[in-house]
Amino acid sequence: MRKGIIRPLVICIFQKDDSILVAEGYDPVKKDYFYRPIGGGIEFGEKSSDALIREVDEEIDATICDLHYIGTIENLFTFSGDIGHEIVQVYDARFVDGSIYEKGSFIGKEDNGTTFKALWIALPEFRNGKSRLVPEELLDLIQQNNQMV
Repeated sequence: MRKGIIRPLVICIFQKDDSILVAEGYDPVKKDYFYRPIGGGIEFGEKSSDALIREVDEEIDATICDLHYIGTIENLFTFSGDIGHEIVQVYDARFVDGSIYEKGSFIGKEDNGTTFKALWIALPEFRNGKSRLVPEELLDLIQQNNQMV
């Protein structure tokens, strides 16, 4: 995370029943697990929808279709003791390969080569505080847009 930079990101809500696909993250300073939908950085000159298609392909080797823009979240947060600032475009979409919906969890790969666990978590786990979804405003955005309510 570069200090003093507002980072443009795109993430996607992939739905399976009452669950969404998320990447598991861990903040070593807070000693806290968190979950974030699949996605990543938008490059200069790239549309957010194109960035999402690219990021999903790079991170989990999957092709997506039926992209639908949901909204934008401005995300101010602290991770590993550093302040972060992101503008996050949020979409929903479907996987072309339906077998992804049958996997309980699998390993994804970041641009820098580090791996992460991708898994399906039921929305009630986020609503009741058992698991933490980030950005913090995302659950409200999903509910406002009648996604999985």
